[in-house]
Amino acid sequence: METILEVNNVVKQFGGFTALSGVSLNVLQGERLGLIGPNGSGKTTLINCISGAYTNYQGSIRFDGQEITPLQAHQRTKRGIARSFQIPRPFSSMTVMENLLVPFAFVGGKDGPEQQKEAMEILQRMGLADKAFVQSNQLSQVELRKMELARAMAAKPKLLISDEAMAGLAGAEVDEVLQILFDLNKLGITIIMIEHIMQAVMKFSQRVVCLDAGKIICEGTPETIVKNPDVQRAYLGD
Repeated sequence: METILEVNNVVKQFGGFTALSGVSLNVLQGERLGLIGPNGSGKTTLINCISGAYTNYQGSIRFDGQEITPLQAHQRTKRGIARSFQIPRPFSSMTVMENLLVPFAFVGGKDGPEQQKEAMEILQRMGLADKAFVQSNQLSQVELRKMELARAMAAKPKLLISDEAMAGLAGAEVDEVLQILFDLNKLGITIIMIEHIMQAVMKFSQRVVCLDAGKIICEGTPETIVKNPDVQRAYLGD
């Protein structure tokens, strides 16, 4: 498989604090990658650098064979990088359908009947078709999580970064979101999952990368990661 994302020696500092210290990472086309680490390990900083929320970092990032380091977040979205957010921020005065038409219009410049049809197909995939014309502030927590993924999908990504899409959900709801991510991956979308629910990460990921204190301390299959003493120390302490 070809490499779709190349992170090369990325360093990100906030004043005198180094949040990322020379992180390098390759992600393959179609891969399901889990990104784990304790709070403050640099996970969110790394995905902010990849998605373009942060652009003042050292190192370089290449996506789909092209250098994207100078690009702003909206430019990276148009190249095919989309992310969901840990805390959903819907356009609360809009319906669920209207929330999806915003990224459709941004990426494709249109929000006509064809885009509405595509939006409905995405909502059906998410199990939200019956909520299409409901105002988004009426959704439950799991429905908001699904809509957050749906909005990311409306940007037609090649790479989807799922940032704690299951946070705060119950067991059955976690399984629902997990199945959606599996289904999206089957469509050919590369997925990076950032998640604190370790069981979900281990079930979903083909490969897992563990960050601690701004550095990658371990990467490998889920089976090898859970047995790694450095990973155990990062989560449990010495």
